[in-house]
Amino acid sequence: MSEQHVALAGSQRPAKADATRVRDADPKAPVKVTISLRGKVATDGIPDERRQDAEKTKAVLERYGLAVDDVRLQPGSIEASGPVSAMNAAFHAGLGVYRSAEQGEFRGREGELKIPAELDGIVTGVFGLDERRVARRAAAKGSGFTGSFTPGDIENQYNFPAGQGEGQKIGIGEFPGGYFQDDLEAYCTAHNRPTPQVTVVPLGYNPPRTLQALKQLSPQQMKDAAEGLPEVMMDVQIVAGLCPAADISVYFAPFTQKGWIDLFDRVIADRPVCLTLSWGLPEDALDLARLAFAEIDKRLEGAADLGITICIASGDDGCGDGVADGRAHADFPSVSAFVLSVGGTMIDTSGQEVSWWQAPGHRTNTPGGTGSSGGGVSTIVPRPKWQQQVQVDSLNQGSIKGRIVPDVAALAGPPGYDLTLLGQPSPNGGTSASAPVCASLIARVNALLPKDKQQRFLTPLLYQSGTNGHPLAQTACRDIAKGHDNASHPPAVGYPVRSGYDAVTGWGVFDGVALLKALQNS
Repeated sequence: MSEQHVALAGSQRPAKADATRVRDADPKAPVKVTISLRGKVATDGIPDERRQDAEKTKAVLERYGLAVDDVRLQPGSIEASGPVSAMNAAFHAGLGVYRSAEQGEFRGREGELKIPAELDGIVTGVFGLDERRVARRAAAKGSGFTGSFTPGDIENQYNFPAGQGEGQKIGIGEFPGGYFQDDLEAYCTAHNRPTPQVTVVPLGYNPPRTLQALKQLSPQQMKDAAEGLPEVMMDVQIVAGLCPAADISVYFAPFTQKGWIDLFDRVIADRPVCLTLSWGLPEDALDLARLAFAEIDKRLEGAADLGITICIASGDDGCGDGVADGRAHADFPSVSAFVLSVGGTMIDTSGQEVSWWQAPGHRTNTPGGTGSSGGGVSTIVPRPKWQQQVQVDSLNQGSIKGRIVPDVAALAGPPGYDLTLLGQPSPNGGTSASAPVCASLIARVNALLPKDKQQRFLTPLLYQSGTNGHPLAQTACRDIAKGHDNASHPPAVGYPVRSGYDAVTGWGVFDGVALLKALQNS
């Protein structure tokens, strides 16, 4: 087919840094892609233009021998499938098989995509052609000593209001890992909590449900699932222990750009009150195409418009975010203006809650999994209008006045959380634990709000003035004004911890009862 094609803006991708192209992709191998259409997420009816765009795109794709499997009009996504040969013809992808130490062999591409000219200005993204990994866990290894936090300890520490999350829908976003129901039941039994109904939602990735099933995977799949398993079970157990009466869904997607898109499309369709997600990567990571950044953020904006508060871990590698170039980096999607970014605290030897920092402030090549609260100033996302009054300057000279993270914090470091893995006590932590704590508290609070105050995107509300003329967060949060900065060596200097808002713990930690009262009056 010799139809005219045009470049798809923002689709340029370099080769994965540690990967080598070993051969062309098999022309007959199956591929599934998610194609994004122009316009914002529809939150109040589907515009006619969206329907027309979808129909036109479907017709063009079918001409290239691609099958349209699903049309999601609300976010503006089309899922299509076909062989490598058809994908190469439709998008000039030049698909190949690459090999890296991290991922083994995977399908990938380099350069920019081209789309049929008649779809120019209609199609804004094509995701799923390249399967390189663009999600990293934000979890740190647990301390392993006694004194780890139980659900009751969490409730006491953050003054949770009464209830068990009745009537609330809570989402948990995951990438490759496993889900072991036996561990959840053992955890709930150990802490005298009812075991909630948890729905596993595979979105292109179906997790192993038993140790035997995990061991039957290919070596690379088993490695990915085993690494993700502790993350998944930590997220699920924290939410289950705090909101056992809630409707809990665990979404599993591949850790590709398409996986991110499909995950948020499903969250938009299900409309939980909140979603917790403990994965991310540096906002300026080369493996994340600018086009993907924009399309993911578009869906986050749509979720926020629907009143969904997405709680995302700010990272466990301090202000360097695991990049050893001497500059400060913020983690995406934590740095989005349409999420609640959650940093980390710890309990010091005196029993006081302070900012989380354990030498050397990052986990990279560090035995024992120590780290510190991610946080800083975005070099990409402009500072939102609701955050303009916050005065934090970037550590990067000449940087923009960007979005500052985190917004709030919760326990990430010592003494960790009392969890169960493979039937055994397995303390764990990191900002991966902080995020589900905040999501659980938001659900508990939402259940007690009057109907006209429910289902609101929380983050901007924290920064707006309350009845006393001060930011609502100063009423709803307990300030964390002590602790180490979040230097990660490099950079050797981090953002300072101070009274009021800072780029290590945000406004501090939630006081659940105070948050409930503040939202009742806002």
